[in-house]
Amino acid sequence: MKSDNRLRREDLLLYGVTDRSWLGDETLYDQVERALKGGATFIQLREKELDEEAFFAEAKEIQKLCARYRVPFVINDNVEIAAKINADGVHVGQSDMEAGDVRKALGPDKIIGVSAQTVEQALKARERGADYLGVGAVFPTGSKADATEVGRDTLKAICEAVDIPVVAIGGITTDNVSELAGTGICGIAVISALFAQKDIEAAARELKRRTEAIVKQDRADAARGAL
Repeated sequence: MKSDNRLRREDLLLYGVTDRSWLGDETLYDQVERALKGGATFIQLREKELDEEAFFAEAKEIQKLCARYRVPFVINDNVEIAAKINADGVHVGQSDMEAGDVRKALGPDKIIGVSAQTVEQALKARERGADYLGVGAVFPTGSKADATEVGRDTLKAICEAVDIPVVAIGGITTDNVSELAGTGICGIAVISALFAQKDIEAAARELKRRTEAIVKQDRADAARGAL
């Protein structure tokens, strides 16, 4: 069973996924800290190019930073490194280790996120022990070349089908995030909308403000509908 204190829905309001593409003269540590200062509520370390030793060292560094800001920190895909550094959890895709196996590897107290594009995938992930779902791409995105677009109706259907938090991901910006109103998401996961921006802190602050407004409105609408 999922521990209620392992992950709160509000932890997923503004979920930052790292990307080294826009580092320039900065370090990833610097960029993640600016996102945290702006209000990022969750951080996923996503590395596709680093060797294991460099990945491990970087993960330890970012983990300490997130702990300082009291923000959950998970590793993308790499269950072994997540276990080694005792990260808060891991996020896996449909082609990665299955959620039930991740749970066996990491234990009952870790956060497990799973990517889903269909209601069937979402229900299966929930059944196998996922704590939250990342659903997308909800808009066209250049961050993941193989991303499959998920329509608004499917996103809403997934939110209605599961009792765990759902985060929208893929192509989300300050300009289009309001289009996700009424879907039932508890937050957004962003890459370029944070880390490709000149002022990461300001971008985080604005994304969080707009997403918070959407989530609050959806909750209010849901409460009225239940009366």
